[in-house]
Amino acid sequence: MSRQLALATLLRESRTLCVRYFAGFDDSNRTFQPPAGGLPNHFAWCLGHMAYTMHRVAEKLDGRALPESDFIDGGTPSGGGDAQRFASKSVTMGSTPVNDPAQYPTAARCVEIFSSACERCAAAFEHATDEALDRETPWGNVTIKTWQLAPRMAFHNGFHTGQIADLRRALGLRSIFA
Repeated sequence: MSRQLALATLLRESRTLCVRYFAGFDDSNRTFQPPAGGLPNHFAWCLGHMAYTMHRVAEKLDGRALPESDFIDGGTPSGGGDAQRFASKSVTMGSTPVNDPAQYPTAARCVEIFSSACERCAAAFEHATDEALDRETPWGNVTIKTWQLAPRMAFHNGFHTGQIADLRRALGLRSIFA
């Protein structure tokens, strides 16, 4: 297996594992935030944030911007999206998720946006040249090889899926293992 295919598979598998935790989320609870317990993000925000981040990684390899079909350029740190698209500023690091369903896509659309972002990111790694993968790229406050962004995205997806697992418990949703 090539390095490119291995990195793409890593991202596609992270999607497969994340999606298992989406059962039970719908339009009635996608922006639910428990009043106590220190759970900072809701389901819609987590999916928008993961999608946004994967698109930004893919952009480093394929040169394409955020898809206008999935993101409104701008918004505010606490909203500005609609039933079809996330506002980009509302799902970046440091934004503030709000329990206002009108500010976020429907639950089904959130899943669709997440899934397409994951596929775009995986495809970008799968079709990248060795030179592109080995290129130094800024990410946050570090500079790393572009290929290193693939395992970071898998970890990032797992981290936010952990938040979704906590939300499942707060909502009383049954275990995905039941």
